[in-house]
This record gives sequence, structure tokens and C-alpha cells, in this order.
Amino acid sequence: MAFEIPRVKYTGRIKDVTIGIGPAAVKIGGESCYPFYLFEGEMPNIPKVAFEVWDCEPEDWQEWAIEPFIDVIKNPVAWARKCIDVYGAKLIALQLKSADPNGMNKDTEEVVEVVKDVSNNINVPLIVWGTSNDEKDIELLRRVAEVCEGKNIALGPVSEKNYKQIGAMAIGYNHVVMASSPIDVNLAKQLNILLGNLGVPDERIIIDPTTGGLGYGIEYTYSVMERDRMAALTQEDVKLQYPVICNIANEVWKARETRLTKDEDPKLGDERKRSVLMEAIASMTLLIAGADVLIMRHPDSIALIDEMIATLTT
Repeated sequence: MAFEIPRVKYTGRIKDVTIGIGPAAVKIGGESCYPFYLFEGEMPNIPKVAFEVWDCEPEDWQEWAIEPFIDVIKNPVAWARKCIDVYGAKLIALQLKSADPNGMNKDTEEVVEVVKDVSNNINVPLIVWGTSNDEKDIELLRRVAEVCEGKNIALGPVSEKNYKQIGAMAIGYNHVVMASSPIDVNLAKQLNILLGNLGVPDERIIIDPTTGGLGYGIEYTYSVMERDRMAALTQEDVKLQYPVICNIANEVWKARETRLTKDEDPKLGDERKRSVLMEAIASMTLLIAGADVLIMRHPDSIALIDEMIATLTT
């Protein structure tokens, strides 16, 4: 008797979500199997990488993280354009760091002008990531939704404390929301239910499970994402059948191991290669757990991930 590879029959499917408009729009989700299990189902929309861009010049980035963007890092529009024109970015993730009340705490209108400039000068879909301060993001992301009307951007993070205000603006201006919960399947499901009850359509919800970095809690993130995807595909839990986004760059590059030089700790080897590999390994781990979009920083890390995605999906 010939050997037959056992196959799992999945009864659920991840919903399709589109970010952006026109020919450059990016569709994510749609899976009918576990990540890259193409012998059991389909991944009609392969996972995507969004290049991270800050709305201000970073003050604490490592020299080797700044190097690829040193000529544009003071200008968010030029930075985003370089990601597209030089590195082939299909998605831009604009991090609104300057608005953080615990940091520069810039005025909302000043920050919104930067968002407007970036959105008007790029030809790929835009993800806008707020401050993760619930009160500030209510004001900030509501204005972002207004100035980006008609562009179908992705807004977040949206939490249980501000989902009504931001969700309502997303409905009114036809944007996608990134539902953020603190690494917990039940809390993620609950927030998705609340957004649905508010009137946010299923095709405009993305899950942000909150992400831990490599060596700093990624195992727990992996476990939660894995359970999320299992419930969606094998238990037909419709309120978990949404694509997943992971804001991994922030978590990886703030780790001590990406900052130590080989002179400070020779055992760790070259700091540039080490940091790139840490971001790539963390990102690949999350892809295997079920991520549909990764927000990443270094072009070399992104090149490695793009190569792996191509290898696993062809």
C-alpha cells in the first residue's frame, strides 16, 4: 500500500481584507490552512512586509539601523519614497512616535500634517500606527481618518477603551482598523465582537495580538497566535477569522542584544549581522504562527523574509 501523507480538513477560512485603493491595493488574509501548509489548503494572498517609517527623526536608533536611511531619515516623505523606490516596498507603516505623550508630545494637527504629506506622496497603501495611548489616539487617529478619507488606510492600534471613537471614524471614512489586545485570545475575540457590534464590517478588521521580540516573550506571542489560528480554521470561530498584523520592528530593535557591539561582547559577533538576523528570525517565527503583515525596519532583514516567503509559497 502506498504511503499517503495525512492531511487535516479545515472547516474555517480567514477573511480577506484590502488595504489601499486602485492597482497598488494590498489584499491580505484568505487562508484556508495553517501558515504555508499549501498541501492542505490555500494561501491566496501571501504574507506582506510593511516598511517602518517614523514621523520624526529617531533619537535612539543604532548606527547600523540608521545607515540605509541616513540621507532621508529627517524627512518622513523622502524616507517613505526611498522605501518604495529603492527597496520595493509594497506597504508603508507610519509610526506616529512624535505624538507620544510620554515623549515629544507634539500637537495633533502638526502630526496629522505629516501623515497627510506622506499619504499624498506615496503610491502604495498606508498603515498608520498611533501612540498606544488610548486618550491621545482617540484625538489623533480620528483626525488621521479624516485627512486620509478615500484612501482606505489601516488605523491602529484600536483598544477596548477607544474602539467606539476610532471605530466610528473608520466606518465614516471607510478605513481598516487594527484591533489590539494584550496577547490573549479571548480578549482579541471580545474586541472583534465589540467592533462588529459597532458596525465595523468584517472585511475592515485586522487583529494585532501584541508582539514580543526574540528572546523577550515571542514564545508567548507565538502560542497565542497559534491558538487564534487554530480556533479560526478548525473550530470555525468566526470572530477570530481575521488577518493578523505584527509590529515586530519596535520590539526587536529595542532589545539589548541589538545594541551591544562586538567590542562590548565579542561572543555575540558582528552587531550588524546579529541585529538583522534577530529581526528576520523573529519575523519568520511570527509568519509561521500566522502573521499576514509584518512591520519591519531593516532592508536586509526584509530581503531575507521576502526570500523565505517566496521559497515557502512556490
